[in-house]
Amino acid sequence: MSISQNSMPDDNNGKSEDDLLVARCRKGDMNAFGQLIEKHQDRLFNVIYRMVNNHDDALELTQEAFFRALKNIKKFRGHAGFYTWLFRIGVNLSLNFRSRRSKIQFHSIDYQYERTGHQADGLLAVMESNEDMAPDYQAQLKEHHQHLLIAVEKLDLNARAVVVLRDIEELNYAQIAKILEVPVGTVKSRLARARASLRGMLQQTEIGH
Repeated sequence: MSISQNSMPDDNNGKSEDDLLVARCRKGDMNAFGQLIEKHQDRLFNVIYRMVNNHDDALELTQEAFFRALKNIKKFRGHAGFYTWLFRIGVNLSLNFRSRRSKIQFHSIDYQYERTGHQADGLLAVMESNEDMAPDYQAQLKEHHQHLLIAVEKLDLNARAVVVLRDIEELNYAQIAKILEVPVGTVKSRLARARASLRGMLQQTEIGH
């Protein structure tokens, strides 16, 4: 399910559920903010985890993103959906965090796979959309995921952000542009270059085998 469905309006004067919860938050209703956390925390955590590649760091950054959202909730003007604003906070925190790291920490690929399940299915489909599937593809699915996750980790931060948001989280170009605060054309060009880089890395992996 795409996260964009979270911003669909309900029958309350065309306002979305998020709009109503945000309005209550501005009046000091912490229960409303708790509902926003429950609604968006899993998707936000998944994005941040894909950016920083560490469960504990992703958890801390997710908590920090919600803390900053709460702190600045009265400044939120609703020009974009709440989740877009929240994801912008989370992605910026992730980019800043990674830029400060002098050494990338890799974890067991088996650990990553068990934690994230099939989140990369959509991305894998993009990478192989023009290729014939091998007869034993199903048996090799885990290995494909492993190679793909390693390849995503090797992308530069801006490229990784658009790949995660588009091909794994399935946000549309306009949503990504608002989150990253860049034009839609920039999102498309970054994504095209990132996908090309991923294909190249995956092809090199296949050659190496």
